[in-house]
Amino acid sequence: MREAPRYAVIRSGELVRSPRGTMAVEGKSYGSGVSLFLIDYHQPGDGPGLHRHPYPETWIVRSGKARFTVEDQELEAGSGDIVVVPEETPHKFKNMGPDRLDIICIHASPQFIQEDLE
Repeated sequence: MREAPRYAVIRSGELVRSPRGTMAVEGKSYGSGVSLFLIDYHQPGDGPGLHRHPYPETWIVRSGKARFTVEDQELEAGSGDIVVVPEETPHKFKNMGPDRLDIICIHASPQFIQEDLE
């Protein structure tokens, strides 16, 4: 009897982007301990509202510029930058424009858990 593979491959095109440009991958469905959003925002100002998670979140900015709000501080991150916030930390980010924002949001959890604060 052949054993089932112990890996998952998510092929390009298998996941559908939301109208805003977000693609979600919840790790639990694939046997992974992390989940992620692949973000492709085209409009300046696009981004989630203030929220927090019971786990850390890490972002990799692949292209464009983002303005992050972390607690009461603001910071800018651009192509190649990595931003990390600890668990339970209120945060949000927005596309600064004028270019599109391509960003990967890594959630240290097999499923998304989010408390919206605004």
